[in-house]
Amino acid sequence: MFKSLPLLRTYTRRLAFRTYRGQAGEGTPTLSSREEALLQVALPRAEAIMTSHTRLPNLTDKEEELQVRRKRLIYRSKQRGWLEVDLLLGTWAHQNVPQLSAQQLDEYESFVNQETIDIYNIITLRLPVPDELKGTIVDEIQEWARANPLGKADPLKYKQVKENNQLT
Repeated sequence: MFKSLPLLRTYTRRLAFRTYRGQAGEGTPTLSSREEALLQVALPRAEAIMTSHTRLPNLTDKEEELQVRRKRLIYRSKQRGWLEVDLLLGTWAHQNVPQLSAQQLDEYESFVNQETIDIYNIITLRLPVPDELKGTIVDEIQEWARANPLGKADPLKYKQVKENNQLT
């Protein structure tokens, strides 16, 4: 009758709790015909929701795999932990990462794997670019940061940039 035993146990536990009558032993859960009909409608829906929420994405398609990777890199760029780096790197990533090729994503990921303080110092030209990152996407990020000095903006401009790039 019931396809999903764990869901049935959850429902019967709730009903047993509701109909508990002390030590009399009369607390066995029974469903009325209305409750039975509602349960017949709810169980397939609950199973469908559980399946859609617990299944892993099928990443056989290369383009789909790149899309997932891009989203993760954008998230990592926006959530570094330092406001300055979140704004600089997150804004650049939001605008540019969706258009990057697989090789550029590799370069960007190796840059994002650096320590946050090093990323900040490289973007703001306080440290030279490490040898393994020279001539890569990092040069493009530095040029963008020089042209878009987010750290020198007034408070209203700062608020506007955060809202426009969904960094709030």
